Amino acid sequence: MSAIDVRDLLKVAERNDSLTSVPSPLALDMTGESGNGSQAQPPAERPRGSWLSPIVLAGCVRLAEFCGLVLLGLGLHQALLRGVVPLAPRYVTAVLAVTVAALALFQASGSYRIGAFRDLSRTAVKLATGWSVAFLMVAAAMVLGKIADHYSRIWLLSYYMAGLGVLLAGRVALAGFVRAQMAAGRFDRRTAIVGGGPAAEELIQALNAGGDTGIRIIGIFDDRADDRSGTEVAGHPKLGNVSDLVTYARHAPVDLVVFTLPISAETRILQMLAKLSVLPVDIRLSAHATKLRLRPRAYSYLGDVPLLDVFDKPLADWDVILKGVFDRLVGLLLLIGLSPVMLAVALAVKLTSPGPVLFRQKRYGFNNELIEIFKFRSMYVDLCDAGATRLVTKTDARVTPVGRFIRKTSLDELPQLFNVIRGDLSLVGPRPHAIQAKAANTLYDQVVDGYFARHKVKPGITGWAQINGWRGETDTSEKLQRRVEHDLHYIENWSILFDLKILLTTPLALFKTDNAY
Repeated sequence: MSAIDVRDLLKVAERNDSLTSVPSPLALDMTGESGNGSQAQPPAERPRGSWLSPIVLAGCVRLAEFCGLVLLGLGLHQALLRGVVPLAPRYVTAVLAVTVAALALFQASGSYRIGAFRDLSRTAVKLATGWSVAFLMVAAAMVLGKIADHYSRIWLLSYYMAGLGVLLAGRVALAGFVRAQMAAGRFDRRTAIVGGGPAAEELIQALNAGGDTGIRIIGIFDDRADDRSGTEVAGHPKLGNVSDLVTYARHAPVDLVVFTLPISAETRILQMLAKLSVLPVDIRLSAHATKLRLRPRAYSYLGDVPLLDVFDKPLADWDVILKGVFDRLVGLLLLIGLSPVMLAVALAVKLTSPGPVLFRQKRYGFNNELIEIFKFRSMYVDLCDAGATRLVTKTDARVTPVGRFIRKTSLDELPQLFNVIRGDLSLVGPRPHAIQAKAANTLYDQVVDGYFARHKVKPGITGWAQINGWRGETDTSEKLQRRVEHDLHYIENWSILFDLKILLTTPLALFKTDNAY
């Protein structure tokens, strides 16, 4: 849960339709020409939504080193002592003890930070020291326990030397991989600074003085005129105002937004947050320049710079992997299990009306990216509405007899399992809406302030709104408002157990067909 509720910010947005700002120097077509002469060209060097974050990489390295060292110790026993000394539990215990102690020392020395992966010379010393100390600790325990004579000295020495070699060789390969990835723009957290002037300059100087903080500042965004906020701060260009930052983040990766405004500017901060709340980024408030001092646990840190957490990405690091694996695994099982039903629906569509079985439609996906979803065709070919400019009603003549049944039972959505396996959709999430979808003859994003906040996660085949009865026609603004409220509740409270609950409840919710046409 974030420190500030998204729905509270949407209320702020309703009261503040626009911020007082200078004309935007960042064109909406993102051509890169800014009014102050700086280049605001969004880089495309890193894949959007990359799952391999520094935290995930560190976890993978820990697991690889743990498994490698354990297998090495057991393998050396088999190679050196097989047929002479049996693989007794004491050898397994010794291997596990050395490995766990070594990894704990590596962790304490900072050897699992992204900077340590890249800087091999310093890390090699820490690894050698940690591995040696771990062996000394276990050897001391053996001596004190008067069991040292039960272990082969040849095995112990071989394990020490081979283990150190494996660790260093692995880190050499890892350093090359990390350098290549960082040269391609990965791993660094792409950071936007909101607010210019002396406060922003002090923050940037503090970040630079802190050494390897793992961030890359992409630019400054400020809603004030240039006489109060110059075109450049500490060597970084001003790229526009807060609205421009939203546009920028739709076209290029942005991981972190840091506010340098004083906490006393509450109204101004809330106005900006209301606009930025639609983005899947971490948002922090710099506490570097403020005189207010809280307990250390109240802060998160970039190097030595204290920050106050405002918003977190709904899904990050291992959560992204967990949900992705869950989606593809369960999606594949559902696709196999429901294949007879899908085949029957496909035959019914093909035999009862001319035209293709599948209907393709562009819809909004994660972070407002356009995706193409699949459905069983439910309308006559010459009457299909790919843009969904007109809602389907109860007696809509465009819908075929078979189409009416599969729409009411949601069987037309089953081909979206292919979208799940492809990675465009999740099994559970806010339903993807068509680009031109309207409620009360008004585009969705114009009906509900902060509507695009529902796109902070991947859309899903089913969702919290659907199992609570908010599926089907959205002919009124109230119906759309309730959908969005349920979608935001899901985003703020996501967990795998929540996904399972929604999936298991979905078949029961399909019997509620009052609004499904």
